[in-house]
Amino acid sequence: MSTLGHFIGGQRVAGHSERSSAIFNPASGEEIGRVALASVQECQSAIAAAEQAFAGWAQTPPLQRARVMFRFKALLEQQRGELAALITREHGKVQSDAQGELTRGLEVVEFACGIPHLQKGEFSQNVGSGVDSWSLMQPVGVCAGITPFNFPAMVPLWMFPVALACGNTFVLKPSEKDPSLALRMAELLKEAGLPDGVFNVINGDKEAVDVLLTDPRVQAVSFVGSTPIAQYIYATASAHGKRVQALGGAKNHLLVMPDADLDAVVSALMGAAYGAAGERCMAVSVAVAVGDEVADALVARLGDKVRALRVGPGAGVTPENEMGPLISREHLAKVRGYVDQGVAEGAALVVDGRMLASEGGYFIGGCLFDRVTPAMRIYREEIFGPVLCVVRVADYETALQLVNEHEYGNGTAIFTRDGGCARDFTQRVQVGMVGVNVPIPVPMAFHSFGGWKRSLFGALHMHGPDGVRFYTRMKTVTARWPEGDAGGASFIMPTMK
Repeated sequence: MSTLGHFIGGQRVAGHSERSSAIFNPASGEEIGRVALASVQECQSAIAAAEQAFAGWAQTPPLQRARVMFRFKALLEQQRGELAALITREHGKVQSDAQGELTRGLEVVEFACGIPHLQKGEFSQNVGSGVDSWSLMQPVGVCAGITPFNFPAMVPLWMFPVALACGNTFVLKPSEKDPSLALRMAELLKEAGLPDGVFNVINGDKEAVDVLLTDPRVQAVSFVGSTPIAQYIYATASAHGKRVQALGGAKNHLLVMPDADLDAVVSALMGAAYGAAGERCMAVSVAVAVGDEVADALVARLGDKVRALRVGPGAGVTPENEMGPLISREHLAKVRGYVDQGVAEGAALVVDGRMLASEGGYFIGGCLFDRVTPAMRIYREEIFGPVLCVVRVADYETALQLVNEHEYGNGTAIFTRDGGCARDFTQRVQVGMVGVNVPIPVPMAFHSFGGWKRSLFGALHMHGPDGVRFYTRMKTVTARWPEGDAGGASFIMPTMK
């Protein structure tokens, strides 16, 4: 059984640490390989390679850097079948969802191809007599990305294409649960013409992460994961002088107004709550029904659909399953524990996915709770599984208050035919990404992705304009070319005349 190593200085290298971790196929429970867990020294060698490559890459004309991104984009498109198969094999999501993940990642690569336009800076002529002023947007240096298991392609692609196109070098630490895709993307970047050392991959656990957070050569850290880890990443890296964007957990609500098209709502909730087995930070895990009549009709229609979900392996099945397994045996036990907790707390379990019979894989069926209250753990905490909670409220204002009072503020949506209500919701809701009759409002690559409250630590969101701001630092130049007498010394605060 092979053991995956790292990608440092333009080539795959074997791990020299004695520590390793098993890689499983979630659909079968079979161990399909191992991944080396980097030592401190191995992580430092990746940072050193990135630091050595930085000066040359930063001085590379932006247009040439963009052309590398163009070639990388073409290679991703050519290899997307292979890449999607890797995602399904190690993560478990169905093939069509793996293809969709790649598409959303590719959109950021496309955005990165246009970075030269966004790095132009600004120029002001004659801010004073014979004085001009202009700004430069320069790369920050060595950047690090720490990414989760649920999107082994898309989330890294939110980070490093923008960082590289801006002239930075990069060290990626992917999840040890599905590491193959990161290594394959590193090879494709090299094939696209990226110089050795500009992009490196370190596989590992907390030992590697802590090196990235504390090594003075790393200037910026990007992270996506749970809120407790995001808070740790932000606090530790910030304390060591780094700029940080750390995206945390979510509890995304979808408000169902009395005038909503219930057929559209049910279709939206099925995909948003149960797609990728709920292992999405933008999954809808709470449906807020305004009025008992709406709630009764919604739960009845959802119940039939959830019971009919096709659950099974993500590959090799015709017709394709709609929902694959969870990532690991441990996570399966955690999700089942939340369902147990919801029953114990008095919520009505309309559909019990724990009853799904499977052999070997980490499967659970879709679960649907009704009459969930804000005091219950299944409402307060992120489950990260195919569990949808229906909360009943009397009116719109109570529904809005529920969303605004939750500690997470990642994504939300409202389904309604009332434009005034939708406009009020988008203005007043305290959440970073809002959908109107759109269940998963993930912004396109030329906008930025990020939440509010305890869903984001740091001032800047990912990709889009905020991504460019994060991976560059502003320098402003004020220049005069004197002619004759410079006017002698001045001991007052300089002003422009």
